[in-house]
Amino acid sequence: MNAKLPANPYLDGNFAPVRSEDDFVLAVTGEIPREIHGTLYRIGPNPQFAPIDPAYHWFTGDGMIHAFRIADGQVTCRNRYVRTPKWQLEHEAGRALFAGFNPRLNDPLAQGRDAGTANTNIVSHGGRLLALNEAYPPFEMTHDSLDSRGYAPDYRGQVTAHPKIDPKTGEMVWFAYGVGDRPLSNRLSYGVTDRTGKVIRRDDFEAPYSSMMHDFMVTENHVLFPVLPLTGSLERAMRGLPPIAWEPARPAHVGVMRRDADVSTIRWFSMPACHVFHPMNAWEEDGKIVADLFRYDAAPLFPLADGSPGEHGMARLWRWTFDLSGASDAVRQEPLDDLDGEFPRFDERRTGLPYRHGWYAADTRGLNASEPLRLNAIVHLDKAAGRRQVHELPNGDLTSEAVFAPRTPDAAEGDGWLTAVVWRAAENRSDLLVFDALDLTRGPIASAAMPRRVPFGFHGNWVPG
Repeated sequence: MNAKLPANPYLDGNFAPVRSEDDFVLAVTGEIPREIHGTLYRIGPNPQFAPIDPAYHWFTGDGMIHAFRIADGQVTCRNRYVRTPKWQLEHEAGRALFAGFNPRLNDPLAQGRDAGTANTNIVSHGGRLLALNEAYPPFEMTHDSLDSRGYAPDYRGQVTAHPKIDPKTGEMVWFAYGVGDRPLSNRLSYGVTDRTGKVIRRDDFEAPYSSMMHDFMVTENHVLFPVLPLTGSLERAMRGLPPIAWEPARPAHVGVMRRDADVSTIRWFSMPACHVFHPMNAWEEDGKIVADLFRYDAAPLFPLADGSPGEHGMARLWRWTFDLSGASDAVRQEPLDDLDGEFPRFDERRTGLPYRHGWYAADTRGLNASEPLRLNAIVHLDKAAGRRQVHELPNGDLTSEAVFAPRTPDAAEGDGWLTAVVWRAAENRSDLLVFDALDLTRGPIASAAMPRRVPFGFHGNWVPG
């Protein structure tokens, strides 16, 4: 039987798990345009049982997918667990067996067993729907029923939670960190999957040190690997200290490589310690690579290497510029926006190319002073016009990542809709909101009401019908 949840901010409020698997027809307020036809897939951690470790970390819960299907102005929602080997083993045992980032607390039944959660991102490519968690291979689901099919064996190991799909070639470009037989190693992989879903490249190389590399950047001709001092250390873990920790004394590095080159050609750029979970986009310009990203002064959510508490600071939008023609390995850094935020998105038909429009979730009220990622607003940036629009949610409501859906495949950049799942705090349930992506000042043009909460998750993607 399930035990009482331990006291933990990531098990409280809208972080608390919702364990039922449901199918709902949602009541729509306003009018959802008939042109919107497809599915918003969202995924996040949702522990099946009360965690073993009282210091449960949000990153380690079982993956659950919510699929919001929109057609003919109507919305339905289906949610299902990703039935990983970990989920299956615990389901059979009727209790939690794995302790996340503290495997010393694992139940004996979990020793040596697969601990993958498939909880971080959900991507459709090459006819497959893939649930991703960066320490494990992609886990395939069915698009309609959300049935679990199992790991995709052709990837031959773990894959980043943030692959990039090239809008020109249809290739999915990806990486992996901590690869090999030794946990928390400094070995990386660079990989490419062609538009049909066939893995055509996987090459290994070494980074300057072991880093928790959540995301990376891709341009039309290059790939960038950020090795930032949120470090991994098996030796530290064996001493009872945090396996993943913030080490601000280390420099940050970014490896730059042509996509058609060998991994031995990677050029490493350096800068003072900082952290990035999510870039917006990157592109090439006049012999340089330019990357817009959400930069933290210090990595949140994790402790220092000695186990003392880390910081809860938020990120802001910055620009990094890499001069490929010069001899310097320095990175030019400049701030672009002054709002705290996270989860940047853009019109991904511009992946790796110059872009105009971007969106992100923001904190306009200082809601993250004591707990991270309490985001109460959605922001649109029009870089060409130098304009920022902010839609603030009322009454303590909070938003997830907002996802762009183009009006048509060949519509102009940014012409379409923004979808976001928001938590209605006073009612303790969630709504799916639909915005005109280029005019947030109108507020949502439609909302679809969930009868219960959708717990805070990580990422989502729009798949046209």
